[in-house]
Amino acid sequence: QVQLVESGGGLVQAGGSLRLSCAASGRTFSNYAMGWFRQAPGKEREFVARISRSGGNTYYADSVKGRLTISRDNAKNTVYLQMNSLKPEDTAVYYCATTRVTTIELRDYAYWGQGTQVNVSS
Repeated sequence: QVQLVESGGGLVQAGGSLRLSCAASGRTFSNYAMGWFRQAPGKEREFVARISRSGGNTYYADSVKGRLTISRDNAKNTVYLQMNSLKPEDTAVYYCATTRVTTIELRDYAYWGQGTQVNVSS
């Protein structure tokens, strides 16, 4: 079992920044690649970003490339999502999740946090 707790969400104006955190406990954090996903009202949950176990490899959805940055600190069992130049369409609940494979598919992520709400006003 891995427990994940997201934090750092909130309300921000368009063009602003937020940093989300996801703290993990349970099994060895560095054994897992990590992903961030988001779900806007009335929409399906979608992939945002992924980071390898060591942090050396990252991958982003086209919609966030150049604005959002995923990183991790294995000593702190935490993965981050730095969000810059935010847009109203970034409004969603953001979730972190674990995977043992190189993937952006939701079905391949085993453990999920409860989510943190991000609201971007125009």
